[in-house]
Amino acid sequence: MKELLRHNRDEVLARIHAAAEAGGRDPSEVRLVAVTKSVASDVALALAGLGQLDLAENRAPVFEEKVAAFRAAGVEVRWHFIGHIQRNKARRVARLADVIHSVDSLALLETLDRVCAEEGLRREIYLQVKVADESAKGGLAPDEVAAAAARAAASASLTLRGLMAMAPLEPSGDRQAAAAEAFAALRTLSLDLPHELFGGPPAQLSMGMSGDYEIAVREGAHLVRVGTALFRGLRAGEPAP
Repeated sequence: MKELLRHNRDEVLARIHAAAEAGGRDPSEVRLVAVTKSVASDVALALAGLGQLDLAENRAPVFEEKVAAFRAAGVEVRWHFIGHIQRNKARRVARLADVIHSVDSLALLETLDRVCAEEGLRREIYLQVKVADESAKGGLAPDEVAAAAARAAASASLTLRGLMAMAPLEPSGDRQAAAAEAFAALRTLSLDLPHELFGGPPAQLSMGMSGDYEIAVREGAHLVRVGTALFRGLRAGEPAP
């Protein structure tokens, strides 16, 4: 299994490299975040053993189980949380996640600020932006982002790193064109925000998943959240060797 994981990861990294060069970018600007939500802890541990140390989950209960398994194994990784966070579960997520990509409302931002202060934590966050008009998808409206970014930048417990978005789930036209349009919209929005809100460098962009990460890289992604492409060919729950 480990060799299949290695093959899949190498292929994804090669595609990221090629997409960055095609977009006139330095490939080192792009970080692969492996989404381990669909695999058991032993598979995620095997991937970490290959050097993939940025891992992501999207549901609090499973996230807690994964973190416990890694701690029991003595393996340290950088945990990202990418799913919707109910405010009553914000504390559970904040205790475990190094980076939270899915801050999709001012109310959640306020809650995370409070619980992190109470817990003595400092967490990196990304503001989730709704760049496609889909009722099923959450996120801040583009005209809400500047105020939310200013509020996040003023926090003593949160470090604002950038913006996050997803391509339309059910585009009305060509899927790739719709993804490119959504990612370009996030990039354009980020350019209007002062660098000081992000600690000096420009906003980092978290965008792109298994079906569209190459498009995201060409459009300026700094982090791509890839799951399916990394675990292709593996059976769910297959034990690590």
